[in-house]
Amino acid sequence: MLRMLALVAGVLLLLDAAGAAEWPAKPVRVFVPFAAGGAADTAGRLYSDVLGAAFGKQFIVENRTGGGGVIAAEAVARMEPDGYSLLVSGIPIQVLGPAMNKNVGYHPMRDFTHIAYFGGTPNVLVVHPSLGVKTYAEFLARARGAAGGTEYVSAGFGTMGNWVAEYLATAERIKLTHVAYKGGAIALLDLLAGHVKVGMLSWSSVAAQIRSGLLVPLAVTSANRLPYLPDLPTLRELGHSDFVATTWFSLSGPAGLPRDIVGALNREVIRAAASPLVKKQIEFDAIETKAMTPAEVTQFAQSEIERWAPLIKRVMAEKQ
Repeated sequence: MLRMLALVAGVLLLLDAAGAAEWPAKPVRVFVPFAAGGAADTAGRLYSDVLGAAFGKQFIVENRTGGGGVIAAEAVARMEPDGYSLLVSGIPIQVLGPAMNKNVGYHPMRDFTHIAYFGGTPNVLVVHPSLGVKTYAEFLARARGAAGGTEYVSAGFGTMGNWVAEYLATAERIKLTHVAYKGGAIALLDLLAGHVKVGMLSWSSVAAQIRSGLLVPLAVTSANRLPYLPDLPTLRELGHSDFVATTWFSLSGPAGLPRDIVGALNREVIRAAASPLVKKQIEFDAIETKAMTPAEVTQFAQSEIERWAPLIKRVMAEKQ
């Protein structure tokens, strides 16, 4: 009986290895938790194109929005770990969502295989020109004088933009009211139309509008000033000395993905990040990337949870 069980186990291992070796035999779906046009979508489409060319099969981007990324994350966590369903994961999924909502239907570490690191982009505090402010100090003065508070947009509830704004509201003792959207691109449309005057969005989402003068940047969450906007101060310079925040994204799949598939995807993402085409795009979007093994990506995600979760929970408790 024991010999028969060992034989069955051996056959299953061989079948798993064979399946991984034949992967991909059909198109791969890449779920993006936010709307088209935002930072997550940009990263997902950029790397999906490169991965599709590398593996000879389509990597089809599917935007599944809602819940600050939770809906897509919950769906992928429950899918078969066969390499045909992947997720553009990152700080909204692994850190912010679970920290701000204890009832999310997944565990950020146990329910996923963390495959590769895409990179991180800072967030920018921007305002519509009609607001009439051009500096962070002017913004604070106006916000403090607004009896009913100041509305702002982000890419959605639980995103880094949402969290940065909530942090500033607490630190600066101003009232900021979040107008939630299902993605940065949709939020940006209302911001450009002037329906909402303030936004905390990723640099990659608003870079073109800032360059064209459609939005006025007031502060950036990076450690240092952006080379493209040397006159734009960081929040560190504006009195928040320990505050640096980037919206980083990664590639994940359901827990239990075969190692061969994980390794192949990781190698191609790292190779893509070093290619002239991708490198030019990520530099344009002020995305800082780094080559990481799957184990390093997993460790990085865990360290980000330990870094941000206690602070987020404390600020959320203070707001209640």
